[in-house]
Amino acid sequence: MQPETLETQPSLTRNATWLLVAKAIAFAATLVLPLLVVRRLSPYNVGLYQQVFLIINSAVTILPLGFYMSGYYFLPREPERRGTIVLNICLYSAAVGGAAWLVLVVWPGLLVLILNGSSLTGYAPLAGLAIATLMMGTCLEPLSVAGQDMRLATAFIVGSSVSRGSLMLGAVLAFGTVRSLVWAIAIHGLAQSVALLLYLESKYPGFWRQFDARLLRRQLSYALPLALAGVLWTMQTDLHNYFVSHQLGTVAFAIYSYGTFELPLTGILSEAVASVLIPRVSLLQKQGDHRRIIELIASAARKLAGVYFPMFAMLAVLARDFIVVLFTERYAAATPIFLINICLLPLNVLLVDPVMRAYTEFHSTLVRIRITLFIVLCVSLWLGVARYGAIGAITTVVLIGAFERGLLATLLCRLVGVRGRDVRLLADLGKLAIASAAAAGATWMVRQALGGWRPIEVLIAGGAVFSAVYLAGVLALRIPQPEEWDIARRWAGAARARVGLLR
Repeated sequence: MQPETLETQPSLTRNATWLLVAKAIAFAATLVLPLLVVRRLSPYNVGLYQQVFLIINSAVTILPLGFYMSGYYFLPREPERRGTIVLNICLYSAAVGGAAWLVLVVWPGLLVLILNGSSLTGYAPLAGLAIATLMMGTCLEPLSVAGQDMRLATAFIVGSSVSRGSLMLGAVLAFGTVRSLVWAIAIHGLAQSVALLLYLESKYPGFWRQFDARLLRRQLSYALPLALAGVLWTMQTDLHNYFVSHQLGTVAFAIYSYGTFELPLTGILSEAVASVLIPRVSLLQKQGDHRRIIELIASAARKLAGVYFPMFAMLAVLARDFIVVLFTERYAAATPIFLINICLLPLNVLLVDPVMRAYTEFHSTLVRIRITLFIVLCVSLWLGVARYGAIGAITTVVLIGAFERGLLATLLCRLVGVRGRDVRLLADLGKLAIASAAAAGATWMVRQALGGWRPIEVLIAGGAVFSAVYLAGVLALRIPQPEEWDIARRWAGAARARVGLLR
């Protein structure tokens, strides 16, 4: 078998574009759900829905301990043992998911203890079922990406989100209850698990007969140090929700959850780029090519900044109109929470996860940093929520999150040997910031002039002005590179061809 090199793989832009398109379509398939939930359920039931799904999402993220991510590391390095690698991931996911289900069946009061909501007891066994099915099903996307099946990964992402969105939309329209929504996500997880097993049997025939305990231990030894750091990161990310829910109640949590909701395309874009970078950085680290790693990370940061910088600038100006249009006037109180929350958006260009996963010697340092920050976060949230309520919670999260991103980026730059002259690789970030600031200024002036307009009208007009000024700034500063112009021309040609075909 020919050894795998970076030159034998498709470009970063091409692979990330496949994933981004897939996730964008997937997002569009589920976009309507939160809009219907706030209009079909009372604020109390919205808060209850958010509490149940907070538990489900946290469990599905934390309990796997990032074990499925070992596929990104081992599949490119040991192609002859791929069947064994994916079998170990499936067995681990199934065992952990089943254990979580059993705990919630035996001890349903655990949810009440964690979130302080007396109505949660009746949802515990069903939430456990959803966790068990999703634990296996969520391996489908990362294993297909790690196997470099980008088109299949695209189909899986789109199909999974269409399945999830259709089931949950049907539940909220037909029944309009929290219980129906949890049943919908459990059924979706089961369908996704079946799709995973069918894909793996097609890709790695007979994989289910290739168990190897020694390789399982190697995968665990790779995953567990990162897993502890990942668990601490997820707990650090979600902890504020638990404090707000427990100390402020279900209705207050409903408002808070819509002030801290994940923005359209932000998580989608970073996940798509990171998924492509992890196996590439791992391969380059194995080859000792630190210079290419620096260039790859800088290229990814530039692409992310082209989306995150203008998104932050526009939403900072149009925050209240954005919240009211999406979630109705009842949730306008979420605006100040939302404004503080988006301050972390520009820092998402600092992609540290792909480098952390490739350099195993950094794992123990990462764990120590996460443990220290987690303790600081717990104390700060307890005091902040007690004294300042929801604003105290989100401010604490943003400050600690910004400090951690900066610290990790600094340490990893030293690890890969970044030099002062490498700053030139990030020159376009400054240009993108200038274009975003100019567009935000123009949008603010338009926003002031439209004082009597409805929020939807302000949002449309402001978005149009921002887009026009930002695009003009990007072109004036000559930011696009030849590769990006080529992609744009190919997409434009394909679009013209489809239009001609339709005519």
